[in-house]
Amino acid sequence: MKIKKMSDIEAIIKQGESQTVEFKQSFDREAFETITAFANSSGGTLIVGVKDNGVIAGITITAETVPQYINQIKNSTEPSLIVDITSAEIEEKNILVIKVDEFPVKPVNFKGRYYKRVSNSNHRMTPTEISNLYMQSLQLSWDAYFSDEKLYEEIDSEKVNSFITRVNKTGRFSLNSTLEENLQKLNLVKDGRITNAAWLLFSKEQTVYNIHIGRFKTPSMILDDKMIKSGLFEAVDEVMLYILSHIKVAFEFTGDIERKEILEYPREAIREIVLNTIVHRDYASPVDVQIKIFDRAITFFNPGKLYGDLTIEQLKTDSYQSRTRNRLIAEAFYLTGDIEKYGSGYIRVREAIKSYSTMKFEYQETGDGFLVTLSYEKQKTTQKTTQKTTQKTTQKTTKQLILDLMISDPAITREDLADKIGVTPDTIKQHIAKLKKDGIIKRSGGRKEGNWEVVSDD
Repeated sequence: MKIKKMSDIEAIIKQGESQTVEFKQSFDREAFETITAFANSSGGTLIVGVKDNGVIAGITITAETVPQYINQIKNSTEPSLIVDITSAEIEEKNILVIKVDEFPVKPVNFKGRYYKRVSNSNHRMTPTEISNLYMQSLQLSWDAYFSDEKLYEEIDSEKVNSFITRVNKTGRFSLNSTLEENLQKLNLVKDGRITNAAWLLFSKEQTVYNIHIGRFKTPSMILDDKMIKSGLFEAVDEVMLYILSHIKVAFEFTGDIERKEILEYPREAIREIVLNTIVHRDYASPVDVQIKIFDRAITFFNPGKLYGDLTIEQLKTDSYQSRTRNRLIAEAFYLTGDIEKYGSGYIRVREAIKSYSTMKFEYQETGDGFLVTLSYEKQKTTQKTTQKTTQKTTQKTTKQLILDLMISDPAITREDLADKIGVTPDTIKQHIAKLKKDGIIKRSGGRKEGNWEVVSDD
């Protein structure tokens, strides 16, 4: 905020305290905390000699005051901050205007303590927030780190091959070298070591990061639950299968042979939220992802608040800029076509629930995590609709689950389809035969080397 003349200062004081403006009656410890918080955020202006309510109190200023304060700030902050201090006179009283720029390499601390600016107040940062801010300022991410303990031998080649097939199919990148060379191109492997992202995506072993999902009657009454420990791509499929098998389905009879299903929640909205939960969680936190399915609501909790300077208010708009905590993981899901790179997921969720008249899409930061809720008052139906609550896969939902899995993994086998959906291979064979006959799917290549193509999922 550039101050050109006295009227500028008076206008700032009149507007009151904000994200980038604070008043202090004296130059005390809290003034240092504010300066540090401004440096760790987007910068700001501290005016000393003004009460919180904007009343001019004034301070004593001598010839040594300004250089003394500049030196104190420099010696009390790490890295050292050099601020711009000017004196002014309002209502025949002296004040100091301290201009603080955003520091390029964050975080900055005051005597070993770190602060950030939230609305019009300063908040002491948690260790996780400190770590995230440091990596963000250096344009680094936790998932890009290589570990001497995680080696290329731990990679599951089948998972990598499936990933490569999907990437090449989208056309967003070309991977036509050996497995290791392909992963090197994506900065997932180097000198026989793998990144945290590669480990989470393609490890042979189950990761230590859990997704705890369950069906609840009340917050304390659990009807069914499951702990998912899988590679991230597989985890998305498993979560979707679980949710779809535990939500209600309304059937509309249109006069055709087949019924038209109306899911309790739009499939597209659920998938976008699941992807966001898995891709953007804080993997430096040991806390589990928690998904709870209630009678008229589903909640999704993932550890890690909004990343960078993204706010709840910005998420409510259709023009927010995405902030990516896990860059390599997000890039992998972008290359497979699961997500869009520039953060349009919440826009698509809002679009998907438009036809669900009573459905609410709500989200908030809570504790050290982020909570998303889909809820409704009345299930979407039509005049020719009957409702049915199902806790297991029906013939119709099995069909859609097959399509979802084929879209996410075109190289998936019939055996894997049967295993993931929980039906026999013969059942899968029957469904595939009908899907082919109806022109919904087609097969290119042989049984072992070929791929599925979903022509239409209607």
